[in-house]
Amino acid sequence: MKLALYRHAGVTRLGVPDGDVLVDLTRAGGWLLSSRGVSRAAERAAHLLPPSTVEFLAGGRETRALANEVVDALSRADRRELDREGILAPLDTVEFLPTLLGAERFICVGRNYLEHVKEGGAEVPKYPVLFSRYWPSVVGHRQALVRPRLSEQFDFEAEVCAVIGTDCRYVERVRALDVVGGYTILQEGSIRDWQRRAPTQMAGKNFYHSGSMGPYLVTADEIPDPHNLRITTTLNDQTMQDANSSGMLYDINFLIHYISQFMPLAPGDVIATGTPPGVGMARTPPVWMRAGDTLVIEIESIGRLENPVVDEAAADTEHRNLVKWIDRAVARGALHRNTAARKKSQAARLARRP
Repeated sequence: MKLALYRHAGVTRLGVPDGDVLVDLTRAGGWLLSSRGVSRAAERAAHLLPPSTVEFLAGGRETRALANEVVDALSRADRRELDREGILAPLDTVEFLPTLLGAERFICVGRNYLEHVKEGGAEVPKYPVLFSRYWPSVVGHRQALVRPRLSEQFDFEAEVCAVIGTDCRYVERVRALDVVGGYTILQEGSIRDWQRRAPTQMAGKNFYHSGSMGPYLVTADEIPDPHNLRITTTLNDQTMQDANSSGMLYDINFLIHYISQFMPLAPGDVIATGTPPGVGMARTPPVWMRAGDTLVIEIESIGRLENPVVDEAAADTEHRNLVKWIDRAVARGALHRNTAARKKSQAARLARRP
C-alpha cells in the first residue's frame, strides 16, 4: 500500500493514490462504515484511520485491516458517489507534505556508501555516523527547496528511508526488518560549507526547507528486499547519481539493531540510510543547486520525488505576495475575514513566520 500525507482545501489528510487522484482514507473509511450501518461511522473512521502517517502506523493491524477493506471497496464503488462524499482529490490540486511529518525521531546516517566515502575523501567509519534532522528543514513532493542566502554550496543527496512500524528496543539484527513499517524517499539537501564548519554535521543538514521527503510511504510488505533498489538523481534532466542500495556499508538490519540499543524506537520514526556517490561537492567543478533548477529522485519500488529550487529571497517574496493577495480579497469582499485569518496562518506556518 502507498500512503500520502497531504493538504487539500486547507485540511491535512492521509490518502492512497488511485490513478490521477488521492483517496482520503479517513472520509472513505467513514463512507464504508456508514454503508455497513455502523453508528457514528465518521467518528469511528477518524479514530481508526487518522489523517497522520505516524498514527496510521501506530494503529497496527486493526488500522491496516480497515484500510485494506476501504481500498477493496473503492475499486467497486461509483466514482460519482465518491466525488459527492468529498473522498477524491485530483493530484494536481493537493499540497504534498513530508510523508512522516511529526514523527518523534528523524535519524540520519552519514558516510554509509563506500564510494561516497571515497569521493568525499573521508575515512570509512568504524560505526554508523548518526545525526538528527528536524522537520522545519524538510518539504514535501513538488514543494520548493530553498537555497539559503548564506551559502551557494547547496548539494543534493538521494536516500532510502526505513520507517519504523512498531514500538521496539534491543532489536536483533536478524529480525530487524520485521519492525519496519515502510519506506520512503529523502532528499537530504546539504549546505556543505556549514556542514564542515564543526565536527558535527547538524547545522549543514538542517537549513530551512533544504530537504524533501515523499511523495509516498510504501508499506514494507511491498518491498521484501530494501537492499536491492536502484537509486537515481537527476538535476535538470542530467543524471547525477545512479546506484543501488546494496552499496550500504551498514545495512538497515544493522542500523535498527544498533540504534535500538541506545534508544527505543516508535511507529513513524525515520532512519535515513545515507546517500550513494555522485553528489555535487565531489564533482570538478562542484555542482551546486541554484534557483530555477529541478531535482528528481527516483528509487525503485518507492517512487519519484520532484522539487523545484528557489532562492531564500524569492521564498520571502512569495510569502509577502500571498499575504497581499489575501488582504486584497478581503477588501473586495471575495474572502471572509475568518477564512483570510486561517489562510494567513497557513502561509505563516509554511514560511515559519511569527
